[in-house]
Amino acid sequence: MKIRFAFPSRLQKKNIISSLSLLLVICAFLLLFLKFTVKYSITIETYGSTAGYNDVELLHRYNIDCNAIYNMEPAELGKSLVIRKQVVVEEQDKSLVNLTSNCPRYLRSRGYGAVQVSEEEQAFPLAYSLVVHKSASMVEKILRAVYTPNNIYCIHYDLKSSELFRESMEGLARCLPNVFIASKLEAVTYASISRLNADLNCLSDLIGSKVKWRYVINLCGQDFPLRSNIELVADLKKLRGGNMMETSRPSELKKQRFSFHHELQKASFEYHQLPVKTNKAKGPPPHGIQMFIGSAYFVLSREFVTYMNTSALARDFLVWSNDTYSPDEHFWATLTRVPGVPGEVSRAQADITDLMSKTRLVKWNYLEGPLYPSCTGKHVRSVCIYGAGELRWLLNYGSWFANKVDDKVDPVLIQCLDDILQEKQRLLVKAMKSQQKIPSSVLAVDVILQ
Repeated sequence: MKIRFAFPSRLQKKNIISSLSLLLVICAFLLLFLKFTVKYSITIETYGSTAGYNDVELLHRYNIDCNAIYNMEPAELGKSLVIRKQVVVEEQDKSLVNLTSNCPRYLRSRGYGAVQVSEEEQAFPLAYSLVVHKSASMVEKILRAVYTPNNIYCIHYDLKSSELFRESMEGLARCLPNVFIASKLEAVTYASISRLNADLNCLSDLIGSKVKWRYVINLCGQDFPLRSNIELVADLKKLRGGNMMETSRPSELKKQRFSFHHELQKASFEYHQLPVKTNKAKGPPPHGIQMFIGSAYFVLSREFVTYMNTSALARDFLVWSNDTYSPDEHFWATLTRVPGVPGEVSRAQADITDLMSKTRLVKWNYLEGPLYPSCTGKHVRSVCIYGAGELRWLLNYGSWFANKVDDKVDPVLIQCLDDILQEKQRLLVKAMKSQQKIPSSVLAVDVILQ
């Protein structure tokens, strides 16, 4: 019996070689990915001693080179992407509750005692209004990033927030002598008067505080500073008592927000209620006020806030705005245009758009490409939640604060922003205390990162 060997045809040989080549490529890619993942696995370094706590640590420190991130080095950016994809246990509000139960331990672990300020900063204190409702760890990171011992901070938490979140905010106020909870709290409804009232409650408390702050800044739970405190003070001095905010003439579409009566109605998505436009037309605003629109974000002088707290015009305008849609987006923008107010912006002056105002850097997806680089994080309702790939752009754009950031979207960006700003603060204060002339190069992020 003869044994016959079936040799493959030329076509079959070609298919076999192609399959083997593809298999080798896949194997090589898997080995490379495994090497990259192992090399860039997450390293967690904790702040101070937290022995005895079984909860998730308040702050994760990642083994990342922020200089390389800033310089857009592909390997380090790839490492940040791996970190983003790691399965990390979600930080719990209970962690902050536990950590702030021992104030000396908490303050030491977060380095509050090491914060330095210059004489110029001490003579020019700032006030902050933080209107927040969730994610205690993120709020704590924001507070720590803007904290100096000579400033003052009002926290307004939503009455609808969880009990643990409320306790965590109370813990911050208990441990930090210049942080307090607003004396009057609101159950905040999106786009309603309650959001504006939350800031107004803090402003009322702040104007009555012993700290004679010069400017007040409002923040939400997804903002983050882009300037150190010493740099921010230098910029605010240049305003010479003026305010900084967006204020523009309304489009016909935006006019409907305050030309018709709005009523709160149940919403079927994440917001439980929303103001809905009715067919009932509103009368004109009181005192012949000319309407302007802007955003909820402001930087206001003490003189302006004092005027607003005592002015019948401002009080009447607030009452008139009660049944409008998102009144915080026209209240400030309109008041700053009233003739004679402290820091007045003339009604004849051109629009101050969100691209011109330094209060907040927001990246809208429909402006990416023509005006902004692409979002490297994640889009939520047309707004970019920033990623580490935008670190350089954020620091060099010229705005004072960024919106939006989220430690659950990209913790690397937040860590790098925080590290860079702390180092800038330290170097600038050191230079001023030694009475050295600060070269402009010291202010450059490139130098700080060396």
